[in-house]
Amino acid sequence: MAKISVTWVKSGIGYSKDQKRTLKVLGFRRLNQSVTHSDSASIRGMINKVRHLIKVEEKADETA
Repeated sequence: MAKISVTWVKSGIGYSKDQKRTLKVLGFRRLNQSVTHSDSASIRGMINKVRHLIKVEEKADETA
């Protein structure tokens, strides 16, 4: 399964509580932190909700 690297680049201050909760559910604890997730519909939905606060990069499959 493909992997997605997500980096938190903009603060959640001033945005709604549900967007801040989405950042926590994605696994972020601090600004400029990167997390890796499997590419799934639920993760894509969360990424879409906070797309103005994060940066997304596709990672190549590491199957060897």
